[in-house]
Amino acid sequence: MKEKLLNAMQTFSRAIVVPILFLPVIGILLAISSILSNPAVVGTHGYLTNTGNFIGSGLWPILNNLSLVFCVGMAVGMAKEKKAEASLIALFSYLVFLGANHEWLSLTGKLIKYQAASDLAGTGQTVILGFQVIDMGVFLGIILGVVVALVHNKFYDKEMPGAFGAYGNTKLVFMALVPLLLFLAAFLNYIWPFIQSGITSATKFMDQSGSFGLFIYGFLNRFLIPTGLHHLIYTPFSFSNIGGELLINGKPYFGATNIFMAQLTDPAIQVFDPSSRYLQYGMVKIFGLVGAATAFYRTAEPENKKRLKAILIPSVVTSVVAGITEPLEFTFLFASPLLWFIHSVMDGLFQVITVQLGARTYGAGGLIDFLSYNLPAGISRTRWPVYLAVGMVQLGTYYIVFRFFIKQFNLKTPGRENTKNSLSAEKDTPSNKAWHSRKHIDGRNLAGEIVRGLGGAENIESVDNCFSRLRVKVKDSRIVDESILMKTGAAGVIKNGRNIQVVYGPKVSEVRNSVEAYLADR
Repeated sequence: MKEKLLNAMQTFSRAIVVPILFLPVIGILLAISSILSNPAVVGTHGYLTNTGNFIGSGLWPILNNLSLVFCVGMAVGMAKEKKAEASLIALFSYLVFLGANHEWLSLTGKLIKYQAASDLAGTGQTVILGFQVIDMGVFLGIILGVVVALVHNKFYDKEMPGAFGAYGNTKLVFMALVPLLLFLAAFLNYIWPFIQSGITSATKFMDQSGSFGLFIYGFLNRFLIPTGLHHLIYTPFSFSNIGGELLINGKPYFGATNIFMAQLTDPAIQVFDPSSRYLQYGMVKIFGLVGAATAFYRTAEPENKKRLKAILIPSVVTSVVAGITEPLEFTFLFASPLLWFIHSVMDGLFQVITVQLGARTYGAGGLIDFLSYNLPAGISRTRWPVYLAVGMVQLGTYYIVFRFFIKQFNLKTPGRENTKNSLSAEKDTPSNKAWHSRKHIDGRNLAGEIVRGLGGAENIESVDNCFSRLRVKVKDSRIVDESILMKTGAAGVIKNGRNIQVVYGPKVSEVRNSVEAYLADR
């Protein structure tokens, strides 16, 4: 039972990343539109303002319909095969639910009258794609996406006999879903208010617990990174009403990220909403880990410093600029769990300090995200210099604390071990250079090594990736050879039941493409 639960959580976590991977791109483009449409930045040039508004108008429908985005994304992420058909079925299912739920509210006399959609804010109902339905926010898409994926995985390869053959496979999936969707459209009208009450209670608890609640949020968001389950911590705070609600120009926005984006495009807002407190977990990516890396270098054995510097610099740059921390964090995660715990505690504490000092920044990613979002918003609205000032203190604190514990407990951090750490393996192994070679045969050979390390093609059920990890579900984790995977340039390998995560950093998309191409040719 424990393994089944863990596998289910890993599958869910892997799937929810699918739509999230696209959202930073949308956010940066919205930040550009905000710059162009802000008279304080571009002056009174009408063509620039109109261009900015035009860009924003094209992008906001995505963020305003995240429920649909998550429905399709979750179905694609969890589907074992025929993912394209799964995405189409998810779209069909979402529309079926909207129509049926609206009709059920009408038949039972529960439709709330309104003049404008904003009148429904706080009533438990909303308007989605022209349908007045119960207001479940992004959870509607997540629930429907999971339901579609479960039914799809059960029936996508089932054949129908005789004359009914045309209705088998994925058509059968949709036929099986329709009665289930109709049931959910009615059933959720009665059960969701209780669930919503629980969500509201959780939100109130976080608000009432103040700094302690924020610390727990920050601590878990960092501490769970080795398991890959940290996505389950920040996602609901970023995209659902757990992370806050705000009415802007008569339209409700839910989740810290959505609220920040909405405020970014409204120059009339003087100071951003406190919901941004859930977006400060990127500070450690820009500052804290720089201090940690400096401590590693200063405490390394003299004969190792030259090699270590060549390893740490690209890893630090990846963390600071792109916000991808695993290549650096995995150098000490397994070498010193104590240091990982301290790292998570300090990360949570500094998030609390940043918020208490009044920062209202978007600080969830690396330096690119920070500059893209906060500079257009301006100092007065986000108080981003506070974030930078606290970040410099964090850098120094990390250096002092890490250096103390490394020396006090003789921790085998990078440069102090007798064997090469995972990052040196990534840099030095000839096979890693194949990813940057244009010769197809080299990339194919390396992909073949990865597949061999995963127990062979017949042992692989599915291949996905998040920002930095190749996420693979295997039939038998016992035959996965970590030593082979490490030689392919991996910074670390994590086993959670049948779910294997291989950390490759920013090149993970290229890795996945090569592996999928290799598997497709077999």
